[in-house]
Amino acid sequence: MMESRSPICNTCGEEIGVKSNGEFFVACHECSFPICKACLEYEFKEGRRICLRCGNPYDENVFDDVETKTSKTQSIVPTHINNTPQVDSGIHARHISTVSTIDSDLNDEYGNPIWKNRVESWKDKKDKKSKKKKKDSKATKAEEHEAQIPTQQHMEDMPSNTEAGATDVLSVVIPIPRTKITSYRIVIIMRLIILALFFNYRITHPVDSAYGLWLTSVICEIWFAVSWVLDQFPKWAPINRETYIDRLSARFEREGEQSQLAAVDFFVSTVDPLKEPPLITANTVLSILALDYPVDKVSCYVSDDGAAMLSFESLVETADFARKWVPFCKKYSIEPRAPEFYFSLKIDYLRDKVQPSFVKERRAMKRDYEEFKIRMNALVAKAQKTPEEGWTMQDGTSWPGNNTRDHPGMIQVFLGYSGARDIEGNELPRLVYVSREKRPGYQHHKKAGAENALVRVSAVLTNAPFILNLDCDHYVNNSKAVREAMCFLMDPVVGQDVCFVQFPQRFDGIDKSDRYANRNIVFFDVNMRGLDGIQGPVYVGTGTVFRRQALYGYSPPSKPRILPQSSSSSCCCLTKKKQPQDPSEIYKDAKREELDAAIFNLGDLDNYDEYERSMLISQTSFEKTFGLSAVFIESTLMENGGVPDSVNPSTLIKEAIHVISCGYEEKTEWGKEIGWIYGSITEDILTGFKMHCRGWRSIYCMPLRPAFKGSAPINLSDRLHQVLRWALGSVEIFLSRHCPLWYGCSGGRLKLLQRLAYINTIVYPFTSLPLVAYCTLPAICLLTGKFIIPTLSNLASMLFLGLFISIILTSVLELRWSGVSIEDLWRNEQFWVIGGVSAHLFAVFQGFLKMLAGLDTNFTVTSKTADDLEFGELYIVKWTTLLIPPTSLLIINLVGVVAGFSDALNKGYEAWGPLFGKVFFAFWVILHLYPFLKGLMGRQNRTPTIVILWSILLASVFSLVWVRINPFVSKTDTTSLSQNCLLIDC
Repeated sequence: MMESRSPICNTCGEEIGVKSNGEFFVACHECSFPICKACLEYEFKEGRRICLRCGNPYDENVFDDVETKTSKTQSIVPTHINNTPQVDSGIHARHISTVSTIDSDLNDEYGNPIWKNRVESWKDKKDKKSKKKKKDSKATKAEEHEAQIPTQQHMEDMPSNTEAGATDVLSVVIPIPRTKITSYRIVIIMRLIILALFFNYRITHPVDSAYGLWLTSVICEIWFAVSWVLDQFPKWAPINRETYIDRLSARFEREGEQSQLAAVDFFVSTVDPLKEPPLITANTVLSILALDYPVDKVSCYVSDDGAAMLSFESLVETADFARKWVPFCKKYSIEPRAPEFYFSLKIDYLRDKVQPSFVKERRAMKRDYEEFKIRMNALVAKAQKTPEEGWTMQDGTSWPGNNTRDHPGMIQVFLGYSGARDIEGNELPRLVYVSREKRPGYQHHKKAGAENALVRVSAVLTNAPFILNLDCDHYVNNSKAVREAMCFLMDPVVGQDVCFVQFPQRFDGIDKSDRYANRNIVFFDVNMRGLDGIQGPVYVGTGTVFRRQALYGYSPPSKPRILPQSSSSSCCCLTKKKQPQDPSEIYKDAKREELDAAIFNLGDLDNYDEYERSMLISQTSFEKTFGLSAVFIESTLMENGGVPDSVNPSTLIKEAIHVISCGYEEKTEWGKEIGWIYGSITEDILTGFKMHCRGWRSIYCMPLRPAFKGSAPINLSDRLHQVLRWALGSVEIFLSRHCPLWYGCSGGRLKLLQRLAYINTIVYPFTSLPLVAYCTLPAICLLTGKFIIPTLSNLASMLFLGLFISIILTSVLELRWSGVSIEDLWRNEQFWVIGGVSAHLFAVFQGFLKMLAGLDTNFTVTSKTADDLEFGELYIVKWTTLLIPPTSLLIINLVGVVAGFSDALNKGYEAWGPLFGKVFFAFWVILHLYPFLKGLMGRQNRTPTIVILWSILLASVFSLVWVRINPFVSKTDTTSLSQNCLLIDC
């Protein structure tokens, strides 16, 4: 319950007063326009007897029995989604995206502007703050502080539980042992010194007989060295973290009291249910609904960006099955809580299950799940062929999303307080279906646009302070995963400046050898832990818990502010009437070059006077940033979440439909400075980068039991296309204004090593160019008899030996502190070469064509049916142009090896010594491409003929051109050759 003042007069700013019967003074009974008695009398004297808002005449008896300038408290029931009428929670038709200011519900139920209510609340907060400073008693100070801080902020000031020990600490940093990290850093420095000496030798000792080969190799080696520096030094200070979930519960979940844990909104995104099986999405949703977390703190939003009726109907079935599955999981503490993966576990499920009823209930639940799967498969089979007239719902009406490119916004609330309960009568978390509006002529920005739509609709309906986004094929593997994240985000010391907590990605369904490095173990267990010791890991697209305020573009509360550069600026940076005397006092952030709208730090509002504060939160400045929705705008100012109390509950769904309209983002900062950032198909890297540039930091959380698990492409073609997409996104960022080479340098909030890490994420595709050249050099050397290195001296031999030893030592020490196996490291090294000479190479050319010439080239994969065998898809080879470059390199190097041995046999014993270095160089390329060769052949040796033909053709053309041009071999003097021929006695 919340107390509210008398509404404010829209003319003079005074309270409108109440009548003797306790009711507020109302001048116009048609629209409740707020105006006090004195102002209304002046209007009557001037001859204006018509309401300024609606145009209806005033009642002549409005002055009877009025007491001006009095106030009365009135309780306002907090609005909630469960108060929404049932008629508003179903499928909604087209909603007009351009609403006027009057029709956009910018006033509360008394007609009072929301913005003035916000000013009054801050005025009260300032008064209480000034009173607090005059108090000398600590107890009184604590009471005053509790009165001014919202309930969800009390968690930071709750006393420690003496029985639990030091419960103030929810997480600790565990540094790498000094012996491991010190030796690791020493070897890195030694390798850097050896590299400098190595390049000094390479540059000062050219190979005159093969100058072109030597120059090419030196350029490639310099690029590889730079790439190593960009990749290595962000791992300079890796750390581990440990969380204490029991202390979190002891602090925020006291017995007999309501849980004080923060609410979390889950986002699950899907597009095409025929490519992303609805059963997998259903398992993800079920694992979220069954979390070990208070049900009133969990809301699950499923984004159907394809507006498919199959997705909607499958969610209906999922909501019904959740009524049985959720209580079963919580009763027996099931792990994981995705039924498909729980029932597929090959373990003794009777172990540690002492309840006699468990076996019976488990068998019954498994039967129910099998029936659920049958119904889901029936829906999928039905959706295989779309009727000519389009899909029709059960009530006979046409499905609004029959045209996937032209349909209205749709929202359906399935579960929640007002929805169905589980079979035991308990409440379930909210489950909301969302499909944003799409119209021709509008740019929808794919996944990033869908995520931003979910941000807005969730802010209107639930507005949890934290957001966790998951791909539809990533289920919750650890039911306590959210509690793990809250140990950081709700920690009053650690979580103040944390914008998101990133969990590592783990995958099911991959063979043990992990031939194509699908698990990405080196990246998630080495690189990300290194970044955690700097400013935090990068955002990888899924398994991330965000602070909602960080997504809105606000700066971290404790970051030092930048003093204003001038006395005036645009709408978001106002002219200060009087500068504070103390320079250490907190200022509002000056208008940063990347911001063109009203994005500021909430903590700065208390440092402005009443007039400046009212201007800062003016409707105009916020609309230019967040769009035309008063309900959403007010929700952005609520740091601790919750639905604004000033909104009418009957308009929530209408407002939610409005914020997902296709034209809502026009002329706003969505996708530019707030929300998921547009401009790259890897919007995750770009979004996290913008947050780190603002001064936020992130945290890497690696619980013993993986928090989330997903499915990864395991066959060669799909894996290469996945890597192509990532690399193309990096090239797009490199060619955009957000390039980490220069973006955000002026603010100085991005640490140097963190910037190096982001630079590495956008320049690594360009390594494909020197890599292709370097992998071609062995074949050229074998075919021409030349080499890129001159005859080695003792000093040169020591340099080469030292370089190889430093490389090995760096890898070994990295394995020691990270715990990664040598097989994972080798697989990562192999796929770095495979992806570099194929997907990365295509990404560079495709990125330049797309960004510079406007040509969007797509390399599509033709699907084939997999055999019904374990890892059967691993052996499928799908035709794609990405297969041609690495296949050509393999053939060229194999031909070169054969030619080299043939030449050595012809020349005799003296030729075998130089041949060793060349063959070793060639075998280095072949060993790195071996998984590609094995995957290309497949189990049944069914390599696409076109791949072999293209590769042989390219290798043959290359060989013929080489013989004709032969650029790297010194030309033979034909005159002396003819003279020598004349001396031959035939």
